Amino acid sequence: MSVTVTAARRAWLTDLPVLLVAVVWGSSYLAAKGVTTGQTVLAVLVLRFAVVLPVLVVTGWRRLRALSGAQIRGAGVLGLILAAIFLLETYGVVHTSATNAGLIISLTMIFTPIAESRLRGTRLPRSFVAAAGLSVVGVLLLTQGAGFSEPSLGDLLMLGAAVARTVHVLAMSRMRSVRGADAMSLTTVQLGGSVLAFALLCAAPGTGATPWAAAADFGASEWAWLLYLSVFCTLFAFFVQMWAVRRTSPSRVSLLLGTEPVWAAVAGIALAGDRPGWLGLLGVVLILAGTAWGRTAAEPGTGRQAPADGPRPSAVEPAEPDGTHPGLETAGRP
Repeated sequence: MSVTVTAARRAWLTDLPVLLVAVVWGSSYLAAKGVTTGQTVLAVLVLRFAVVLPVLVVTGWRRLRALSGAQIRGAGVLGLILAAIFLLETYGVVHTSATNAGLIISLTMIFTPIAESRLRGTRLPRSFVAAAGLSVVGVLLLTQGAGFSEPSLGDLLMLGAAVARTVHVLAMSRMRSVRGADAMSLTTVQLGGSVLAFALLCAAPGTGATPWAAAADFGASEWAWLLYLSVFCTLFAFFVQMWAVRRTSPSRVSLLLGTEPVWAAVAGIALAGDRPGWLGLLGVVLILAGTAWGRTAAEPGTGRQAPADGPRPSAVEPAEPDGTHPGLETAGRP
């Protein structure tokens, strides 16, 4: 009996930090709204990862040097896709509510198995098709909760981000050049490529404030939100996943991280004062039910959850057959 209790306690101590990652990721959409405007998206992305990259480089320098040229080039390509995800997500969250952002992006859990089945030429179970339909209906109700109208620009951008996350997941799983690469090194190169893309875009005219101009205008609250995104939603999330996936099953980690949309809805409604209306609340329930059902229905009988988002990037990527972990989809979301 004591052995069983001890094992359960150890499992809980492993699960709790992973669940906390899902909580901070769910609240990250609210944090992004607190620090970002339409004119500071690129500047905030540069500043956010400028804090993160030095820590990742110093921590994993030896393994970074061990990457081959092909692995670096492959990670660089993935970094460009990652940059597109961050741009769509961050611009999207500026133009929609935190609740909508967190729930619409969760459709990655539905899009990924559909795209994978098309690439493999296989058919999805009918239960998954039903779950996908339930999620789509939920999104329609969520975005029309205040009365039927055209979806907002932010809603459409978040939908595009969900598609981009799906592309990132599939690219990482199918690119031979990055297979076997160290997870930390792969994520570091991807984030480095993303920051380079953001910096180049910042230098172009008409793309908003520069990082130093935005930083000079930040008050205490903006710096607090930025550090929260950098330290907790990126560094903390990355290292917890690296730690947890070695102490429990990848499916268990994925299942816990899959609760992110729940926390996004809680943060948006309770803290940001989002009021989706009765139709919108019904949409929230349908999205959560559809994505949860879809995760279990996509690969019945395997004991492994369908690929999910997420760095993000879309929580963790599916584990490799040998139990190693290829990296984060979005390494902390906006």
